[in-house]
Amino acid sequence: MIDQLRVGVIGASGYTGGELLRLLSLHPKVKICQVVASSKSEGLSVSSLLPNLSKIIDIQLTPLNVPTIAKEVDLVFLSLPHTQSLEPVAEFLSHEKLVIDLSADYRLQDPQVYEQWYQTTHPHPDVLKKAVYGLAELHRSAIRKSQLVAVPGCYPTVAILQLAPFIAQNLIDPSSIIIDAKSGVSGAGRSPAIGFHFPEAHEAVHAYKIGAHRHLPEIEQGLNHLISASAKKTFAPLSLMFSPHLIPINRGILSTAYAKLQSDSGPADIENVYHRFYQDEPFIRIFPQAELVNPRNLRGANFCDLSCTYDSRTGHIVSNGAIDNLVKGASGQAIQCMNLMVDFPETLGLTGPGLFP
Repeated sequence: MIDQLRVGVIGASGYTGGELLRLLSLHPKVKICQVVASSKSEGLSVSSLLPNLSKIIDIQLTPLNVPTIAKEVDLVFLSLPHTQSLEPVAEFLSHEKLVIDLSADYRLQDPQVYEQWYQTTHPHPDVLKKAVYGLAELHRSAIRKSQLVAVPGCYPTVAILQLAPFIAQNLIDPSSIIIDAKSGVSGAGRSPAIGFHFPEAHEAVHAYKIGAHRHLPEIEQGLNHLISASAKKTFAPLSLMFSPHLIPINRGILSTAYAKLQSDSGPADIENVYHRFYQDEPFIRIFPQAELVNPRNLRGANFCDLSCTYDSRTGHIVSNGAIDNLVKGASGQAIQCMNLMVDFPETLGLTGPGLFP
């Protein structure tokens, strides 16, 4: 086991990058050696952009120079806007560094699907083939062996985790899935925009990008992977309905998923599905009542909280899942993957509970 892991963080000025630095500062086996923000921030201190880290991380922001950074680190996190990680990821890999990418640039396995949803051709399809999807609960062994991990998006993290046991055990009709999810404003990033301005977002709730959200193909990819693994014959890939909503809280996602129970399944089959499937998972918490699954309880924590109810009148399951979108939905999950990649205990630096109240 490595005694002290030297890491770099590229893209530190956003909410995800800032949360990544906060969590890394609490990790007992990590040394933060390089931090990169925008070019206009070069030479400034980390705390000048992230005052919460004053007297915690007192180093200067450096330019994005891959060869220079590669000499100083063992592993690098990239928390850049989508399409901006494409080249740096490939370049860091050429320097034989471990890479964890928090953008969407290496999540979608099919380069044509990436081009369709992100309107740009993927320049490194060969590198894309090597990327491992960083959902540890489902891909732990592959993450341990990988040099490149693509951290899942926030909505896909909770959506895949809440539906995985039912898909893997063929308990629901995949064609019946509807996901209704609600996210806090930090999910939109730190760059100012009218829709996230306080008077616009406060005391308001609205749906957006219905059927067109970029996390939709990622959710379908994750669930289709489970169907493929469990199928005994050729299967038709699922297509699901996904409706995201913006709600006036800083952090958190509450995702409600609906699906029709297979005709040969019954209520008894679903009572302990989560407990059986996730019994050894350190960051999955199962609750008996939907009311207890609340993103308020997860602020700053790397847990995913789940509950499932059977609606006997319609024959549907109703699953509720919650995460902190900046932690289990991004930076905490990235560190969970880091721990696996370098053979640290998976929970190291991540066991803190959520803030309350």
